[in-house]
Amino acid sequence: MTGRPEVLFPLFGTLTALDGVGPKTAQTLANIGVEKPRDMLMTLPQSGVDRARRASVREVNAPAVVTVAVTIGAHYPPKTRGRPYRVHVTDAETTFQLVFFHARGDYLQKLLPTGQERLVSGKVEIFDGIAQIVHPDHVVPLDASDDIPAFEPVYPLTAGVTQKLMWRASRSALAMMPELAEWIDAPLMAREGWPDWDDALEQAHNPKKMQDLSSDHPARRRLAYDELLAHQITLALARAASRRAKGRVSEATGVLQDKVLQSLPYRPTAAQTRAVAEIAADLAAPHRMNRLLQGDVGSGKTLVALMALLCAVEAGGQGVMMAPTEILARQHLEGLRPLAESAGVVLEILTGRDKGNERAAKLAALAAGEIQILVGTHAVFQKDVVFHDLRLAVIDEQHRFGVAQRMELGAKGAATDVLVMTATPIPRSLALAQYGDMDVSVLDEKPPGRTPVQTALISTARMDDIVERLRKAVVEGRQAYWVCPLVEESEVVDMTAAEERFKRLRAALGEGVVGLVHGQMPPAEKDAAMARFVAGETKVLVATTVIEVGVNVPNASIMMIERAESFGLAQLHQLRGRVGRGAAASTCLLIYQPPLSESGKRRLEILRETEDGFRISEEDLAMRGAGDVIGTAQSGIPRFRIADLERQAGLMALAQTDARKLLQDDPQLDSPRGQAARKLLWLMEQDKAIRLISVG
Repeated sequence: MTGRPEVLFPLFGTLTALDGVGPKTAQTLANIGVEKPRDMLMTLPQSGVDRARRASVREVNAPAVVTVAVTIGAHYPPKTRGRPYRVHVTDAETTFQLVFFHARGDYLQKLLPTGQERLVSGKVEIFDGIAQIVHPDHVVPLDASDDIPAFEPVYPLTAGVTQKLMWRASRSALAMMPELAEWIDAPLMAREGWPDWDDALEQAHNPKKMQDLSSDHPARRRLAYDELLAHQITLALARAASRRAKGRVSEATGVLQDKVLQSLPYRPTAAQTRAVAEIAADLAAPHRMNRLLQGDVGSGKTLVALMALLCAVEAGGQGVMMAPTEILARQHLEGLRPLAESAGVVLEILTGRDKGNERAAKLAALAAGEIQILVGTHAVFQKDVVFHDLRLAVIDEQHRFGVAQRMELGAKGAATDVLVMTATPIPRSLALAQYGDMDVSVLDEKPPGRTPVQTALISTARMDDIVERLRKAVVEGRQAYWVCPLVEESEVVDMTAAEERFKRLRAALGEGVVGLVHGQMPPAEKDAAMARFVAGETKVLVATTVIEVGVNVPNASIMMIERAESFGLAQLHQLRGRVGRGAAASTCLLIYQPPLSESGKRRLEILRETEDGFRISEEDLAMRGAGDVIGTAQSGIPRFRIADLERQAGLMALAQTDARKLLQDDPQLDSPRGQAARKLLWLMEQDKAIRLISVG
């Protein structure tokens, strides 16, 4: 596929080709991401102003925008500096004033010649009992009334760019639109009642009433769908390319898995069994697996991961499980080793701490195939780590792990299958946007034996009561986490807050009862503090959010979250998931600082109402927007100009099905619809996808 189609050249030319845009304005527009005519087309009005003609300013209730024909009367220039310049005008029913500040008299004489008629439009206000329009938005001769649209679109602005300029520039961008063949499936267009691409843009830029600005308007839905479809075609192409990449066939026998299942005191949930079956089928297929295992806090992902790794071992290969931190790697080791031993499988750990002879011995055993499953941190990426026959890599907590690392890991084994695990329930629309190239398995049931967590809200004003309750619980032999607030983004300030709280609790509860972990500690100290808590030597662990991911202390049954209102919903849900892992009834106290904002209150109430991570994530998305839920910087979520992931989740799912079907029927995009879809990819700047087709 050669370069950009010629028919699209004008839309990708310079912005100065647009009416009214000079080099300086072009610079300014670049600040809001408008760099070429195509961006101007994709920048839709965000609201509108009713400028329908009225006979008199009396027809509206001030303050309001009004458009009326007037006869111009006397001019009253200011007597002293800094006073306004006033012009009296008369409409069909009444006289009122046009008011200007810092205006030149000669300019106003030209604009508003006494005795003549003009059409004026602006916001009318009552001041000292007199109606006036300060700085009218429009003043035009009556025969030029078409210059004032009856409903004027209002564009998102940046300093130095006026609505008038946006109006002119968007009109001239609309005039550049080429005729393009339709890339949306015809039956879908008919079912949804969507207009053609060019009609949709015309309608979106020329709203006739407020309702036309809604994201549910057919023109806007269609344009949102174009963006989502281009994005999903890109992901579907990536998925097709990775499926074409030759994989290894790893046929599980089930022998080792059965041994583990027999040693378990409970039966796996139906969701776990289903996920293991999906993974085993992928491993046995000739293409590379690229699957996401999504499960809420405590849904039993670890067991599924072990079963997957055992499939690789049963097929005669090795597996690796990667964790983002050393603490988590050690936890996986503790959780998995007894189970692996029950099946007679050799499981070892490799982290940055392994040095010298010990490290050399592990590497030799790995290369010889004596270690069947390796658990580790990113230390397993180092050049000297060589596997005998790596079949499967399980990656825990994707966000700390970009696509680049997925590829690096893939390079370690001839054709390693990849399973990514995430404990963050991501709303469906975001999961599709971020992991659309992967197949997804969801664990949506809780294994037996987990107790529900009682969640309560309590104000910081009652801190003494809270500490007293904690003292009693400790005397009864219970263990608790105390999570300190997130202060701005500074780990140093977080550390100070944590140290302060640690000192106060130590004074209240006694020496040796309270431990402390925060992000600024050396890893060895952090691990030692965790180990003391895991062993039950310390009863209360004061921590910054380092404990959010994966720490497992079944005896800990109390979670205190200080200044809970400063955390996001998903994060609070993750923290709460650290308790309720044992048989003891567990509580989570959300300690907040009054007064709570509306949204802060709503967030804490949702947590009190439900423990369902998926419901919580949907609420989180609705309240915060897509970028924040995952943290945009590392989320890999594309920025859409028109599509709204919160409100148009259904469109994203539709786009995914449509894109996958299109490529199934036409892998090279050669059909007429495929050719049209290629133009869509260029139009939506999905150059990555275009490269994938040309390679394919």
